[in-house]
Amino acid sequence: ITLAEKQDLTQKLLKSGASIKELNIVRKHLSRTKGGNLALAAYPATVINLMMSDVVGDDMDIIASGPFVPDESTYSEALSILQRYKLEKTVAPSIIHHLEKGVNGEVPETPKDKHIFEKVHNSIIASNIIACMAAYKKARDLGYNSLILSSMIEGDTAQAARFHSAIAYEILKSGNPLEKPACIISGGETTVVVKGSGLGGRNMEFALQIAGLIEGTSIIAASVGTDGTDGPTDAAGALADGTTIKRAQKLGLNIEEYINNSDSYHFFEKLGDLIKTGPTNTNVMDLRIIIVV
Repeated sequence: ITLAEKQDLTQKLLKSGASIKELNIVRKHLSRTKGGNLALAAYPATVINLMMSDVVGDDMDIIASGPFVPDESTYSEALSILQRYKLEKTVAPSIIHHLEKGVNGEVPETPKDKHIFEKVHNSIIASNIIACMAAYKKARDLGYNSLILSSMIEGDTAQAARFHSAIAYEILKSGNPLEKPACIISGGETTVVVKGSGLGGRNMEFALQIAGLIEGTSIIAASVGTDGTDGPTDAAGALADGTTIKRAQKLGLNIEEYINNSDSYHFFEKLGDLIKTGPTNTNVMDLRIIIVV
């Protein structure tokens, strides 16, 4: 299996809407280091492993595909994930062949014997909840009534946008769960099923989806990837507010066309509302900030 074939597999899984957990189950079974295999190679040496978590829930066996953590997943699960997303005929035949050999017991499973990991010491030193707490403190310092909604938001990006907008409207109309000025903070990692040939990422897609929901209000929403990159772009994310739709219409932009073409990048590029930080050299997933004034 070549690196190019693995990269192609990763892109196809992401475009199909697979979760990071599903992606890592597959990758573990195509690697000599992931899924505890690096611990096996280092055994019986003592290992101190410092981790930055880029997965919802900070499961150590998922972070970096768990090179120093016992793996509970199987070849059968990895193969079923490709079948679930109808990718078994579109990825490289060598990948399917290897997974089938694993299912048939012709190649070793990922390490599951606990004695291999007795001298491994794992510690998480950075995570999404730490980032959310830092944002919470900054928002409080700026005078906002603040709330960390969750650092574990997953699932469809459009649904996440509807959920966040509903909470923002509740604050706007009734002052619950916070009085204005309010700042809602959330983290995690949503998924997008790519529908067209446009350019974008899940954070820009969140901003695109919420833009139509907060039209004409005093709600402001931003969503960014903490690594400084959202999808295959040079932007970390985008910002939307109550004027986004009106400004887009003045430029002759139809938001539904951009949604249907998964082209959030070019929509916000034309509005000047992309958020560009450059590479941050870290990754603790995404941050969403909703301001209600």
